[in-house]
Amino acid sequence: MENAGGTALAIVLVVLIVFVIIVLVRSVRIIPQARAGVVERLGKYQRTLNPGLTILIPFVDRLLPLLDLREQVVSFPPQPVITEDNLVVSIDTVVYFQVTDPRAATYEIANYIQAVEQLTTTTLRNVVGGLNLEEALTSRDQINGQLRGVLDEATGRWGIRVSRVELKAIDPPHSIQDSMEKQMRAERDRRAAILTAEGTKQSAILTAEGQRQASILAAEGEAKAAILRADGESQAIQKVFDAIHKGNPDQKLLAYQYLQTLPKLAEGSANKLWIIPSEVGEALKGIGNALGGTTGEAGEAATLFRDAPAERTQP
Repeated sequence: MENAGGTALAIVLVVLIVFVIIVLVRSVRIIPQARAGVVERLGKYQRTLNPGLTILIPFVDRLLPLLDLREQVVSFPPQPVITEDNLVVSIDTVVYFQVTDPRAATYEIANYIQAVEQLTTTTLRNVVGGLNLEEALTSRDQINGQLRGVLDEATGRWGIRVSRVELKAIDPPHSIQDSMEKQMRAERDRRAAILTAEGTKQSAILTAEGQRQASILAAEGEAKAAILRADGESQAIQKVFDAIHKGNPDQKLLAYQYLQTLPKLAEGSANKLWIIPSEVGEALKGIGNALGGTTGEAGEAATLFRDAPAERTQP
């Protein structure tokens, strides 16, 4: 009897200890950072637990699953959307949202992630349905802004704040993609042809401008060279003229120099014709007198040269 009573007492103590442990476990809860818990007392909302240590009444208070208060990112699968020009495009969306009111997120909506997805799909179809394909491809910022505004307004009463909506991809039909690629290739070819023509034009203009400048500079150089040569010849003639006048030559010296110059006129294969002036006779006459020849011989030579034709050809 005593053994049976001791065994029963031990069982009672064990059960009591287990009960106390269970009560302590259900009474003391620790809420992590960036989490929130909703407490129901006898099935009714009682309070929202903040991060830290909290005490609950066992079997009276019930803690619902904790809610994540951090910003969450949800990527939704591609959705078919019809544009204004009756083309079906597939659009992937990414939504950034954050739970701001745990009570409203728990009691105002059954599944807020699914609600955000459906609301995003319907809003996206409304926004893109008013745009053609080109506007839909080039107006992502506008579409993102409109989606965010509609979603943030609709999810505000659910205790959710939509901070950002992004269109991850917009995929038009394959036939449209092929047409767009052909159009882009044609546009690139056209721009390349235009750039090539512009380059050829500019090259021709620069070449012509360079040739013109070179011709102008060459002409200016030739003109300056001719002027310098003329100035040099003028100065040379002036110096010779001055030297002759300073030397005061007589008629005999001039006649002798003239006779020495005559053979040089006939030199060269290009000289087919040379002229003997009529004054040569007078020069010969003066030379004859200077050399002591008779007056008759000098006069005869002068007469021969004077009566000779004015033009003689070179043998």
